[in-house]
Amino acid sequence: MMESLLVANRGEIARRVIRTARRLGVRTIAVHSDLDADLPFVREADEAVPIGAATSYRDAETILAAAERTGARAVHPGYGFLSENAGFARSVQAAGLVWVGPDPDVIELMGDKIRARNTVAAAGAPVAPGTPDPVTGESEAVEAATHIGYPIMVKAAAGGGGMGMAVAADPDELRKHVTAVRAFAERMFGDPGILLERYYPDARHIEVQILGLADGTVVALGDRNCSVQRRNQKLVEETPSPGLDADLRERMHAVAVEIGKAVGYRNAGTVECLVHGEPGAQDFVFLEMNTRLQVEHPVTEEVWGIDLVEQQLRVAAGLPPSADPATLRPRGHAVEFRVNAEDPVRFLPGPGAVTAWSEPSGDGVRVDAGYAEGTTVTPAYDSLMAKLVVHADDRDAALERARAALAAFVVRGPKHNLPFFEELLREPAFADGTYTTTIVTRLRNRR
Repeated sequence: MMESLLVANRGEIARRVIRTARRLGVRTIAVHSDLDADLPFVREADEAVPIGAATSYRDAETILAAAERTGARAVHPGYGFLSENAGFARSVQAAGLVWVGPDPDVIELMGDKIRARNTVAAAGAPVAPGTPDPVTGESEAVEAATHIGYPIMVKAAAGGGGMGMAVAADPDELRKHVTAVRAFAERMFGDPGILLERYYPDARHIEVQILGLADGTVVALGDRNCSVQRRNQKLVEETPSPGLDADLRERMHAVAVEIGKAVGYRNAGTVECLVHGEPGAQDFVFLEMNTRLQVEHPVTEEVWGIDLVEQQLRVAAGLPPSADPATLRPRGHAVEFRVNAEDPVRFLPGPGAVTAWSEPSGDGVRVDAGYAEGTTVTPAYDSLMAKLVVHADDRDAALERARAALAAFVVRGPKHNLPFFEELLREPAFADGTYTTTIVTRLRNRR
């Protein structure tokens, strides 16, 4: 195991990585912007390095300078920021440091949605009808749509995190979205490339957790339902996915493993899919691959009894996993709620000083938090404050545990979405596990 680790991130994920690294005897180094100086992850690290402006977490040179100054031997990128930046990963390796993530070439390949789509299709994964090459203009898009069929999803080829996406129901909408998404992609990602795919309006967003081991073995550690979303961004995740046909689940896991093998994947990663059709007649298509640790990894950890951050560190160090994956078996059910600083109706950001913060506790309750009383949620970053995770013997017991934990979670100061989760738990489609990606829209349209 490496002797020291710099965590190139902030908030709850930095705190999460630091917790495991310290348990393993690895010296931890935090980097923090001026805005984050008082957050818990800064004081919990063995060493903390101020890096200045709010945007500094995206500054590769600044991060690498901090690593050199502190004698760090490895870098863990967390998620977001530079985590899927192949150039940064290469720079880390060129500096003689251990990169805790997959090979930079794999990051680059799977970060391009068009190349990723074509690669997994060649590996035998089902993909939605769509364009195999970048679409350059409105006329080309309208022509392609006649073969794909409406509705159409317009995607930024270099996008991620639910950004750079729009749905078109007809040619007029398509023309408008092509122009808008291309401009957004150029501005946000430096790449105006877009692709078109058939949009499935009432589908389930299901992902498979994979782990590529140091010896080249790739294993699947269950699936997660991530269908509770606003603006294509996740709010609730659970494992195992309710209402999934058993044979389809087995096939999805097998395809995810084959994708991992096809690209020579090492470290933790996620294969995301859309499942469409009613139970008994379900099918799926590949959506994208995330070449990093996911925000929602705790539900997998709770059900599979494995520390995914530890496995990441072991793979990066060339070590075998802490347990033989063939002996692991899922146990029970887990649900994660992303506690965001946003209003619970329109989901608009609501940053502010945290004047009160009290976390629920007890059997089967886990809170991964980035904030505490006396800290401030600023508008400079994502609104995620904490993740509430509940685990129980079955889904009904997990949801009952969630109701009690949500009621006991106290946050004052910033706006927050805890009331939305209490509303969600009363929704019959969520309670019985039949919900799809339209559930939030349907709840809001009733108001």
